[in-house]
Amino acid sequence: MAIDSIPLFSTPEMDRVFSIQNQLQHMARFEWALSAALESAGLASAGSANTIEPCLDASFVELPSLFAQARDSGNLAIPFLRQLTAAVQTRSEEAARTLHLGATSQDVLDTALVLQTREALTLLLASIDELDPILAASAREHADTVLPGRTWLQNGPPTTLGLKIAGWLAAIRRHRQRIESAQARAEILQFGGAVGTLAALGDKGIAVSSALAAKLNLREPDIPWHSHRDSLVEGATTLAMLVGTLGKIARDISLLMQTEVAEVFEPSAEGRGGSSTMPHKRNPVASTFILAAATRMPGLAATLLSAMPHEHERGLGNWQAEWETYPEIFRLTAVALDRTLEIARGMEVHPEKMAANLEATHGIAMSEAISAALATHIGRAHAHDLVHRATQRVHAEDRPLGEILFTIPEIREHLSESEITRLLDPRNYLGSTRSFIDRVLDKSTVHKRSVTEKANG
Repeated sequence: MAIDSIPLFSTPEMDRVFSIQNQLQHMARFEWALSAALESAGLASAGSANTIEPCLDASFVELPSLFAQARDSGNLAIPFLRQLTAAVQTRSEEAARTLHLGATSQDVLDTALVLQTREALTLLLASIDELDPILAASAREHADTVLPGRTWLQNGPPTTLGLKIAGWLAAIRRHRQRIESAQARAEILQFGGAVGTLAALGDKGIAVSSALAAKLNLREPDIPWHSHRDSLVEGATTLAMLVGTLGKIARDISLLMQTEVAEVFEPSAEGRGGSSTMPHKRNPVASTFILAAATRMPGLAATLLSAMPHEHERGLGNWQAEWETYPEIFRLTAVALDRTLEIARGMEVHPEKMAANLEATHGIAMSEAISAALATHIGRAHAHDLVHRATQRVHAEDRPLGEILFTIPEIREHLSESEITRLLDPRNYLGSTRSFIDRVLDKSTVHKRSVTEKANG
């Protein structure tokens, strides 16, 4: 079997959804449903839809001819309809005569894309729902696993791995809500005829439109949206934001995997993350592909946004710019979620290295804790200045912060040795960390119940 490209930036399931075969089958389904709607309005002979039904697998399509003719006609719909009409004529001349009545090429292409979108979003939401409990369990497990907090890539006060993971999870849940909301607006019929008036159907346009939407289980719009792309673009840009968050997770993981840090690792396996020249390497392979997807997403989303100003009732070039851009957004989202799941399922955590990294800075990461306690006695600005000078001595003298603080009379006047020791313990300076994690985890039950209810209809 010939392989046209290396399947690194998609998944087999998403490739199937946006395959030419699946697109053609959805186009055939549109024509079958339209014939049924025309029958119900008395505009097609009885049994027309049944005549088209054997064509739903699109096996009648001759792809070489289809592609050659699409190049000249400007889209797939025109040669597709020629071939479909020929296939239907062999069964019923009457059914062939009313095939595609009232519709235009964009109706069949856009509605097929909407049907593909429904499949694609179902896959993505299932992946998110698989990822959610894994991250929730990990956040719970590591709620008290202390590691350095880092700002501008420099050590700050301590945090916990559980809080970091809970932050990832909370963001992903927000994206899930956005996707569901956008999905409701994207799963909508496009049926307007040549210029959005359905004039070819006389006074039966609304009746046919309603019946067509019902047959395809799509929402019927108030008005054809062929040159208004906001519903599709909303969903795509929402996916771009999701992949941005997955990229943030991958960035965190890859930085935590750095040799000098070595606190958290992607799963290990034979041959995974190796180098062609360096036998010791353990590269963040999954993170690499997530970050690559996140890097590409803004440009793809920008293409769709740039293509929104369509000319009058049919876009010239900007509609066509969507055709490859839109599916690519779904492919990249699928692979980013797949690789994030891979990390989440087998993430390796090294608490001992986290503790060593906290100790490596001689306690200066706890300077905020000392300064905050001291400020209650001498004011924030003065306390900040005193502790800042103490941290400078840590660097200059290569001594622990605690030793230096014990030698400063103005600090010892207000903070006892035992109090300083307590303040220097990272476990005592985690603030509301546990409460924040618990808030996210408390919502896990609600999320799980919601997903179960949706799955059960």
